[in-house]
Amino acid sequence: MHCVGWPRRRKVLFMKSISISIFRNFGILCGVIFCAAAQAGADPAPAAVAAYNAYCGRVESRIARQHQALGGFLAPLPDAPHSEARLRRGEFIVENLGAAESDALPGALLHHWRGSAFAPGAKAADFERLMRNFNAYPKIYAPQVLQARVLTQQGDHMQAKMRVRQRHVLTVVMDTTYEIAFGRLDLQRGYSIARSTQISEIDAPGTSHERALNGGEEHGFLWRQNTYWSYEERDGGLYMQIESISLTRSIPTGLGWAVRPFVESVPRESLEFTLRSTCDALRR
Repeated sequence: MHCVGWPRRRKVLFMKSISISIFRNFGILCGVIFCAAAQAGADPAPAAVAAYNAYCGRVESRIARQHQALGGFLAPLPDAPHSEARLRRGEFIVENLGAAESDALPGALLHHWRGSAFAPGAKAADFERLMRNFNAYPKIYAPQVLQARVLTQQGDHMQAKMRVRQRHVLTVVMDTTYEIAFGRLDLQRGYSIARSTQISEIDAPGTSHERALNGGEEHGFLWRQNTYWSYEERDGGLYMQIESISLTRSIPTGLGWAVRPFVESVPRESLEFTLRSTCDALRR
């Protein structure tokens, strides 16, 4: 019997419809999982918060030592002989540093990622001005940052608030408040530390029904987040490193195969977006 294959166009449309169906079903699955998990109460356990704070303390101590080391202001990169050349070619180097800690917290996941980039022609002073200009964040980091403003400021310390939106399988809008400190070693090297003090998930954002969900209603997409920037001007441009440590709800038992790839992709993609947007802003 002679078997006639499908016309190419029909085959492409068929495969596309399968892909869309799989994506939609995965989105529904993730939504059901997180919404069902929220019924058990969304506040992180005190033990998880304590472990997160202790982990951040160790990272901050390491970064402080790193900033004082001769020739080691930035963290060493994998494949060191070639990594800086990759950065100068416009690549980003993104590392998952918290994999060993991610399953050790009760009812929570710890995510620790570091991203490195190089902005040719940029100066350390340019970067510091950009980081301090919170009013421009909705333009620089659109569409993730919707609103940003400084609440208080005293010298190199400030309190700032941002409304952020994350779009992956689900769309989540959160109001986040941070305590931020800026520092510099000299004219070529500087850093900043941002620690979250409040994160609220927003229901029906931008409508007359908008409200912040209370602890029992939130889904635990983001409980805590600290961000650490280090930057060094040399080689005709600016090397930048950002480390992000966040705390989120854990994955329900038995569903890691379905949800873990999605959950772990969020901090990585957010880090890459931040690096790309920062480099674009420095070029402008």
